Amino acid sequence: MIGPREKEFNVKITRIRCYRPKRLNPTFNQSDMVVTVETDAGITGIGEGGSRDMLQQCAGMLIGEDPSRIQHLWQLMYRGFFYPAGREKLHALGALDLALWDIKGKALGVPVYELLGGRTRDFVQCYSTGYPSQGTLGETVRACVEAGFRAFRTAVADPGDGVFNTRQMLTKTVEQCRAIHDGVGAAGEWAIDFHTRLDMADAVRLCGLIEELNPLFVEDPLRSENPGALTTLRGLVKTPLAVGEQYGDKWEITELVERHVIDYTRVTLPNVGGITELIKIAAICETHYVGLVPHFTGPISLAALVHVLCAQPVPALMEIAGARPVQPPHLSRGCTFRDGKLWPEPHPGLGVEFDSAGADLLFDVTEHNSPIPLFRRPDGSFTNW
Repeated sequence: MIGPREKEFNVKITRIRCYRPKRLNPTFNQSDMVVTVETDAGITGIGEGGSRDMLQQCAGMLIGEDPSRIQHLWQLMYRGFFYPAGREKLHALGALDLALWDIKGKALGVPVYELLGGRTRDFVQCYSTGYPSQGTLGETVRACVEAGFRAFRTAVADPGDGVFNTRQMLTKTVEQCRAIHDGVGAAGEWAIDFHTRLDMADAVRLCGLIEELNPLFVEDPLRSENPGALTTLRGLVKTPLAVGEQYGDKWEITELVERHVIDYTRVTLPNVGGITELIKIAAICETHYVGLVPHFTGPISLAALVHVLCAQPVPALMEIAGARPVQPPHLSRGCTFRDGKLWPEPHPGLGVEFDSAGADLLFDVTEHNSPIPLFRRPDGSFTNW
């Protein structure tokens, strides 16, 4: 243990468990592991995400610690091993971070958004990805808007045979975008995901072809491996750009925000490292007039995103897959969705209830594990070994 102990609740973490629920979306390689962080006060926090080995590694560092010191524990998990955390560890760290915020809200008897400064909005507007077909494309778009969604999201056209002929697909995409633009009418908006499948020249060309149709944003116009390429693209197109679902912590997205390369960041929970990290990213976005449009992940993370977005002043929009979020069997209570919007829960913590009968227990951790020396500054704050 490092530094003097401030026992705000006089509580310690005693056990962390990991569960695997029934897979909700087998084509989407987002972890849906559920973690529970138990304390000696009988308060249990719930989180979601991570892989088995990364969760075990991070969990071992939390045993015996004070769950109220969330920022301290985030630094401990992020920096407490020799190599810096990569995206896989961030997912696991983020899952545990969600559970710590859940514990703190429950201990104080308030929803997490109150811990973040209180609500800045009454609800979170949503847009639909893959809204169920209502017949024609135009009819589907109209139904989406009439259901209360702010926007209908489409994508670059898919080839029927798996062979992506770029010029043909761009022509088809523009035709679909015109139909969508006409379908949403004055009451709604639309957006498009390039799915990182276009090269620079084609991304520039398609942005130019749809500019007059006034998309809300163009999502993932280029592959994410080289963020610098987006700077080049930004100078060549005028359509709003939304990037970040394939990114991790604040260091990965900050440069794009500070250079005004993007108009919306799509970073999400638990992928960035949890609520602790997302609120820092939100602050960076506020100072650069960039909005938050998180990518959907799992049901516990979705509930957590509502708390974060409801406590931020920046423009915010949440992605929903289909017509409404899935309510999985392992959650007896999740987030509230109606009229195409997500509504903040007044329940303490994240407001979710986990039913372990709907998931398989993979492991539990009860022993503290900290394999490298832990150094602190004179004031007790953590620093690298």
